[in-house]
Amino acid sequence: MDNRMGTFYGIGVGPGEPDLITLKAAKVLAKVDMIFTASSSKNNHSLAVDIARGHIPETTPVVRLSFPMCKDKNLLQQAWEDNAVLIVETLKQGKDAAFLTLGDCMTYSTYGYLGRYVKKLAPEVVMVAIPGITSYQAAAARLNRPLVEGEEALLILSGVCGGDRFRELSRNAENVVFMKAYKNVSDITQALEERGCLETSVGISSCGLPEERIIGDIREFENIPPDYWTLIFSKQQKHNE
Repeated sequence: MDNRMGTFYGIGVGPGEPDLITLKAAKVLAKVDMIFTASSSKNNHSLAVDIARGHIPETTPVVRLSFPMCKDKNLLQQAWEDNAVLIVETLKQGKDAAFLTLGDCMTYSTYGYLGRYVKKLAPEVVMVAIPGITSYQAAAARLNRPLVEGEEALLILSGVCGGDRFRELSRNAENVVFMKAYKNVSDITQALEERGCLETSVGISSCGLPEERIIGDIREFENIPPDYWTLIFSKQQKHNE
């Protein structure tokens, strides 16, 4: 009897363009026995699967794991635990499995939370993370806008709670990226204005997708509500600029 535990892969599939999936990710997608991905508890859709579809054999089962889109820690923890059980059941059958995530699997990713519960249930499991291109890397390339130069620093923030973290930390970095900027863009805009960074800020939504939008003046978000895939880039102006 084969008691081998399957390998659990976390795969970042990139921000949206299928061509941005790494060669390593494509090779793993072609050989694993099962693919898992996250979907909202409100639907059965997975953009990560859509992106990776061309690299997934038709015979490979794809299982969408439901996660609530909320801040309730108890509900989230229960979802991580329940879904980790399903993954471990597959791994204990000796099957290799991959969990797909948008962008990079180690940057604001469900894989990080899920992986901890998988490891708790099966400490012996081998976990392999395959990095992906992040949304802010792709967006910076799309805008032809360097993220950092010289001795500058880059601050990456979640915009879910607005601009407060930026207010706390902004003096320590010349460049900032707000990910998940869709909910509290008004407060983010206000925080950037307070720091005199509004004129050097730009927004981009759905980078690399057909519905992509570039917003040169982020105050326009007041009239054009941002979607879920919205990032805001900002740069502190140098005195000699």
